[in-house]
Amino acid sequence: MPQNASRRNDTPRVMLVGAGPGDPGLLTLRGCECLNQADVVLYDGLSNTDILIHAVNAQKICVGKHGQSRIWKQHEIIDEMLRHARSGRRVVRLKGGDPAVFARTSEEVDALVAAGIEFEIVPGITAALAAGSYAGIPITHRGIASAVALVTGHEQPGKTSSDLDWRALAAFPGTLVIYMGVTTARTWTKALIDHGKDPSTPCAIIRRCSLNDQQTRHCRLDEVADHLTPATKLRPPVITIVGPVTDLAEHMDWFSKRPLLGKRVLISRPQVVMESPSQSDDVLSSQLCSLGAVVLSQPVMSIVAEEPSILDATLDRIDAFDWIVFSSRNGVRYLTQRICQRGGDARSLGQVRIAAVGTGTAEELWRFRLRADLLPTTSTGSNLAAALATHARHARVLSIRGNRGGDHFRRPLEDAGHSLEEVVVYKQVDGPETSPEVQTAIDERALDWITITSGELARRLHDRFGDALWQIRIAAISPAVRSVLQSLGGRDIVVAESPGMDSIIDAIIDAESHQAVG
Repeated sequence: MPQNASRRNDTPRVMLVGAGPGDPGLLTLRGCECLNQADVVLYDGLSNTDILIHAVNAQKICVGKHGQSRIWKQHEIIDEMLRHARSGRRVVRLKGGDPAVFARTSEEVDALVAAGIEFEIVPGITAALAAGSYAGIPITHRGIASAVALVTGHEQPGKTSSDLDWRALAAFPGTLVIYMGVTTARTWTKALIDHGKDPSTPCAIIRRCSLNDQQTRHCRLDEVADHLTPATKLRPPVITIVGPVTDLAEHMDWFSKRPLLGKRVLISRPQVVMESPSQSDDVLSSQLCSLGAVVLSQPVMSIVAEEPSILDATLDRIDAFDWIVFSSRNGVRYLTQRICQRGGDARSLGQVRIAAVGTGTAEELWRFRLRADLLPTTSTGSNLAAALATHARHARVLSIRGNRGGDHFRRPLEDAGHSLEEVVVYKQVDGPETSPEVQTAIDERALDWITITSGELARRLHDRFGDALWQIRIAAISPAVRSVLQSLGGRDIVVAESPGMDSIIDAIIDAESHQAVG
């Protein structure tokens, strides 16, 4: 029985969904809905795999990626699609760009119609249209080009003659956008020039449009083929825009002016295993991406919940405490998750006052609509203890923490006459194996930055990667983390002014700007 049978009728359906040009944020809302409902996703190599996060319950099958896996033949894709649909599963056929633009969708639709299988086609943003926003090239312009033609640079193999009218295309009064024309560049540029196109016509070659490692090269029409040789490494996906609109790129460009464009940043934050992941888990990644960085992620440890019986017993007598102290986002996450699991809400904490270490911890509290009563300007555990000691006398304090750290404010609290009870709600365990992409980036010294947010994380990273870690510039969340890194042999370390994700990003931007000026 299909997992999603309760959400649909008994008619099997196939949805042919456009994934857009690359940036996962450009997926349509309808495309996201289809992925969320899917039992099976058949995706091609031009689809950004980050989009698959929306296919929560689906089996994910790659039908081929250039240079990485075997490319399925079209009949194999169709057979697989029909097999799953006939079994009653809801299938998403995820295609790069738009399903109606050079995507062989008609062949798949013909097979679905012949089989009597209901289908839907969900459009996506095709690369020619994305280029206007991401490469600064309007493919139409009322003073320069009032028409546009999308042209394949790679016609069906085996044809005895071309279906393209190169004479008409050479005389076309507008912009030409050539798709899939890398290996045939010399052929189609020669055809245009031989049929009257000015060899000096401005062109733009755009690779991986809308992604933060997008490459754009400007040249003349008679120079395009020299830019698309194996030596230049401008491999697919590539489009070439032919026409004077390409000269507007400098005026309209915003994409390449972002402060971290193309910088490769490794995020090493722990993987937090929760029943309901926090919305903040991807904040650092999304912020870095919006600034132009190419982000990789490699957790070297995971955060998992401890057995909840002790926490439950503590929540049952929460009125016995005057203050509750949170020293990390994770403590907030696991406590609030447990309250929800018990059927409670923010009122379950009664009249207890709340203290937090760091703005990030305070922000996590506010997601549960809890406001910190005490948030020291200098956000360390020892400073929190000192601040708390001045706010209350003989207070009963509950500390929500992980299985490591947290001992640094016990003594100041006890010296001030407070009592402290600690409950460990999460523990740190080994994280997932290093991904091949991250290992290759480290081996090839292809990373610009790594973010490190705790001393324990620094130690585990060094255990895993050794001194290769010091080949990467490091952004540390605090002076304490820098000290741990230095004790391990680290160098070239910048430190956030305050312990928060925004401050880490600011430190990286400042270092990059100083380097650029230097």
